[in-house]
Amino acid sequence: MRLFLLTMVTMFAFAANSILNRVAVDSGSVDAGPFAVIRVLSGAGILLLLVMIQRRTLTIFTLRRLIGAGSLTLYMVGFSMAYRSLDAGLGALLVFGAVQISIFGISALRGQPATRAQVTGSAIAFAGLVWALWPGEGPSADPGGVAAMILAGLGWAIYTLAGREEPDPLAGTAANFCVALPLTAGAVWIAGQGGHVSAPGVGWAVLSGAVTSGLGYALWYALVPRMEPATAAVAMLSVPVIALIAGAFLLGETLDLRLLAGAALVVGGIAHAVRPRTPARV
Repeated sequence: MRLFLLTMVTMFAFAANSILNRVAVDSGSVDAGPFAVIRVLSGAGILLLLVMIQRRTLTIFTLRRLIGAGSLTLYMVGFSMAYRSLDAGLGALLVFGAVQISIFGISALRGQPATRAQVTGSAIAFAGLVWALWPGEGPSADPGGVAAMILAGLGWAIYTLAGREEPDPLAGTAANFCVALPLTAGAVWIAGQGGHVSAPGVGWAVLSGAVTSGLGYALWYALVPRMEPATAAVAMLSVPVIALIAGAFLLGETLDLRLLAGAALVVGGIAHAVRPRTPARV
């Protein structure tokens, strides 16, 4: 039960990142590129402070750090670039579909295939996500945005799986953010994503980076080794549903019967995938 509650706290933190991004970028308070850089910078700052207070050691020059920081950068930059041309619903479908497929595939290659219940629950949950978020009529999706979001999903999948080997979740997350900062800033600069920044936009980015990203990701790294990779992948399908419901209550966004039905399927699929199995009686 404690693992379940902490996992839900983490999913709410991830969903809050989506809300904060919408509030900051969609309102024009800050452009997507600066938002990503400030987000990583503030996450690195709060995590470094906690590491120093607790007198922990950062490990920077290791293969684990290259994988963790590199995949975090791929996620941050890909996510930022994709939302310049994709709507929120299609973006969520792409990123979480890519995360799920990547984790299932990489885990199978490493000898940890998903169980039948996990695959079935995952399929039900993803079908609900498609139903809830499938975009309506309009122009076709930009291929560049689609590719960027798929790469972001791959980055997050690798980042999640790398956390299973992290001996110190807090110090490891802090080191990942520190190494990812110059990588993210460089990628944003190369992509030409610099632009408008305002005080409110900086505030939203700092909140996203320090609390819902920095602390949220550190908690995620503490939880991931305690669950199967497939379970982590399925649990993350709850994030866009939480964001949808939160957006309706906090931002006045539309929440209709189709979204509610899709959300119910997502929750049911996750419950089917993660519920404990009792051995059959002979």
